[in-house]
Amino acid sequence: MRDKKSKSEKNDAVKQSLRDPYEVLGVPRNSTDQEIKSAYRKLALKYHPDKNANDPKASDMFTEITFSYNILSDPDKRLQYDTAGFEAVDKEGQDLELDLSSLGAMNTMFAAIFSKLGVPIKTTVSATLLEEALNGCVAVEPIALGQLVVRKVEKQCAHFYSVTITEKEAQSGLVCRVQSADKSKFKLLYFDQEENGGLNLALQEDSTKTGKVTSAGMYFLGFPVYRLDRPSNSMATAKDPDAAFFKKLDGFQPCEINEIKAGVHTFAVYGDNFFKSASYTIEVICTASFVEEKESLREVEGQILSKRLELSKFETEYKEVLAQFTEMTSRYAKEMQEIDDLLKQRNEIHATYTTAPSTKRSGSNGHRIRRRGASKEPKEDGHQKPTSKDKIKKKKWFNIHVKVDKRKPC
Repeated sequence: MRDKKSKSEKNDAVKQSLRDPYEVLGVPRNSTDQEIKSAYRKLALKYHPDKNANDPKASDMFTEITFSYNILSDPDKRLQYDTAGFEAVDKEGQDLELDLSSLGAMNTMFAAIFSKLGVPIKTTVSATLLEEALNGCVAVEPIALGQLVVRKVEKQCAHFYSVTITEKEAQSGLVCRVQSADKSKFKLLYFDQEENGGLNLALQEDSTKTGKVTSAGMYFLGFPVYRLDRPSNSMATAKDPDAAFFKKLDGFQPCEINEIKAGVHTFAVYGDNFFKSASYTIEVICTASFVEEKESLREVEGQILSKRLELSKFETEYKEVLAQFTEMTSRYAKEMQEIDDLLKQRNEIHATYTTAPSTKRSGSNGHRIRRRGASKEPKEDGHQKPTSKDKIKKKKWFNIHVKVDKRKPC
């Protein structure tokens, strides 16, 4: 009989079978975030289950590509892997992105329910849509700079827009903003133009709730602009508010592209709702007249970067003080209990200084016992002492009402 393998042995076997994420994506170890994203998108499109429905090897490859990308796209996980390999990375904690267009109605409904319950569901752009864009089979609507467009896009579909800018406008900077007053979920996409005329996905921003709307934006201002990604494991951080606070700025990462050249640029709005369409407004503007706003943005983001560095140091100090505080509160409770016990012993010793029987020493009960016993003792003349009720019934002379005629003198 073969011995059953322990859970740790099985995990070791699984880790040994995993390939190097850099090897899986075909990128060097010093690759930038943009290079890793580009490699992942091309491979994911090639091995997507929608295109390889009857090929189990392609499905396994797609899972491996997604797993590798989840490690290398997260700065913390990438550092952990570079330092200690898969030992430092929890495979069960990896987040997979769902292509809602490939899910059935039942699975989509379950995903929507979990999302409503607060479970973060990562979604990806439909592989079919990306393939159509890559083959140049999508309709693109030209819009002018400063033109506000109001539309409604169906779920897992996209509206494509192109804008043409001059060299001067490119140097001044470009901003694309999308908002939804209905708080619809959507993705803002930016595509590179391929030589064959197709469009390759280069940037993606998920909508986030900002006040009474959901919004997303892309900023090409000629200097590093940052985005704030959501934490990869928001359920765990929700259980630990301290950890959530200190990791709040971990997702503050620079955007892959911060400047663009003159020419035609293509954006798209992708409907990311589970069942319904997404209402939105899109506007692409030149930032030539927003000089103060650009400087303010640069300054504020610099301050956020400084705060991110300070948080690391502050976290160490906070944990040290918190440990001392926990120790002090524990000692406080212990000292309080010991003092209460000593005072209780003191009171019990004080109560022993009496000639009365021990059963009659304490409180009102003893007092009642003594009174009850006293009431039963007969008087010397054979008469029983009057009770308190009898005393109340007897009228005293000073309680007798005397009528006085005020008209007659006394």
